[in-house]
Amino acid sequence: MAARLVKRCTCLLREATRLVSAGSPVGQLRLTRVAHRTLTSSATSPSSYFPGSLSQHVEKEQAFTHYPERQEVDELIEKATRPEEVLELLGGGHCLHQNHAALMLIQLSRLLAEKPEGKSSLIQDARFQQLLHLVNNQITMVWHGTLVKLLRSLYKLALPAASKELRSVEQEVRWRLRRLKYKHLAFLAESSTAYMQERGSQELLAELLVHLERRWAEIEDGRTLVAIMTKTGHLSESLMNRLEDKCLELVEQFGPDELRKVLVALAAQNRRSVPLLRAISYHLVQKPFPLTKGILLDLAYAYGKLGFHQTQVFQRLAADLLPHTPSLSSSEVARCTKSFAFLKWLSLPLFEAFAQHTLSRAQSISVPHLCNMLLAFARLNFRPEQEDQFFSLVHEKLGCQLAGLDPSLQVDVLWSLCVLQQAQATELQAVLRPTFHTQFLGAKSPKGQNTFQKLVHINATAQLEHPEYAGPLLPATALVPRPSAPDRKVTPLQKELQGTLKGLLGSADRGCFLVSTQYGWVLDAEVLLDADGQFLPLRDFVGPHLAPPSGGQPLPPGAKRLAFLCWEFPNFNSRSKDLLGRFVLARRHVRAAGFLVADVPYYEWLELKSEWQKGAYLKDKIRKAVAEELAK
Repeated sequence: MAARLVKRCTCLLREATRLVSAGSPVGQLRLTRVAHRTLTSSATSPSSYFPGSLSQHVEKEQAFTHYPERQEVDELIEKATRPEEVLELLGGGHCLHQNHAALMLIQLSRLLAEKPEGKSSLIQDARFQQLLHLVNNQITMVWHGTLVKLLRSLYKLALPAASKELRSVEQEVRWRLRRLKYKHLAFLAESSTAYMQERGSQELLAELLVHLERRWAEIEDGRTLVAIMTKTGHLSESLMNRLEDKCLELVEQFGPDELRKVLVALAAQNRRSVPLLRAISYHLVQKPFPLTKGILLDLAYAYGKLGFHQTQVFQRLAADLLPHTPSLSSSEVARCTKSFAFLKWLSLPLFEAFAQHTLSRAQSISVPHLCNMLLAFARLNFRPEQEDQFFSLVHEKLGCQLAGLDPSLQVDVLWSLCVLQQAQATELQAVLRPTFHTQFLGAKSPKGQNTFQKLVHINATAQLEHPEYAGPLLPATALVPRPSAPDRKVTPLQKELQGTLKGLLGSADRGCFLVSTQYGWVLDAEVLLDADGQFLPLRDFVGPHLAPPSGGQPLPPGAKRLAFLCWEFPNFNSRSKDLLGRFVLARRHVRAAGFLVADVPYYEWLELKSEWQKGAYLKDKIRKAVAEELAK
């Protein structure tokens, strides 16, 4: 076997020496390199055992087309400023090699990018058709880099999808996909993916995605990675998984713009990749690079869309955004406020600056932007220091335009005003009138049901917090609580509260759990106390808060209803013990309905380890609620 190997190598070197002596210097270098590479790999390659395999490598390399030297026509193509100058080169007696026709088409697409109206006339030009024919005949000789640019240019020139020349270029690209460098695949993904989708080139697009995924380890720079993730990541789940893995590998090299683009791409596809988000958050906090206004706004949007909470990132975003506030537009302020509201992050200095920004541009701010800010303020239960001026502006802007908004948005806006205790009687009447609210009765979609639930809360606000309100109100039949979803689960906090409270009551008829009221809220537990603080049987006495009201006997003198309200972790602002606006409204309504309220927040309950501690905690809550009522 060794003797055969030496004989084959000798033949190879003799053939290579003969070819090199007859070739150009460039050819000598390329052939020598190939001969060396073939020789060193032949010992381990299975093909080395077959006669003629090594000489075939040399013959193939000899057939490769060498890059020709730069000619005068190359400069003329690059310097052309009008399509006519490019087309004149066809009949100018220039020596055109196989790449020049493709370069001319690429230059034509660049020149027509600024004048799209000239595309139709260009396609009809006979010289352009001659150019297409020339490219079609020489397509196999076009270089790889020029070929992918040519395909992009033909797409931009809006050639018909059935064009023979376009299909020929697409087919040539498909045949060469395995040989293209990854940078060429990335260029195709970045520049031509949208055109492939529009023109129905699904086979080429599918093969491109497959090669991008199989060769993902060849990605070496962040720009290529971000471009592929942005343009094609949404088209292939498996490709996006690979790209996320590569992001984790390269994230240390990313600058602020790359980090922004990755986050926006994840947000656009609603991909909550926790490891990648943690890595990006780490570098945003640790690296001192400056963040521009646009990057800050995009980061806030992406974190808000994905619902990813990272305190140090939010602190930096709020601190860096504050100096930019005067230069923000009204739409940017509304967008940023909405993003922080999704994150449940309340930065008082920043939100005060937003409110002041709105007041300073009172004449130019649009109603949709003002509505977005109002909804965000209500979610976080934020009231600016200049409360009177801000809400005067809100009522002034909404006065004549509220009825013109989308019905669901009208309900959202008025519900937000109810949360912030700024609703006016005329505004309540606008959404509680029968001609308006009947469109939401019996809604089946989640959005419709949520809107109707807010209408019930608005109705409760009119009843409980506006004694002068004369109507209209929702019909009594609409206030009957809908049956709970069968898959609704009791939280551990609610379950433990029920078990502990049952032990304190001693009898099942002395308390009720998960009580649905006509005000749209559910009480976690309800008990009735007499004047001495003893528990009474609930079912014997009238319940005006139920729908329809139950029981017959009026409450004994001095008796009080007490409601337990559990507050879970999601009910609070991020990193705060302040409730979100929705739950502040719930507690206010329950108190206005005549209940004493015993709040049971999760952070207090988690500190209780034994059943005795939990029982003592609930007794103390009852005593404090009674004492507060007596103190009033």
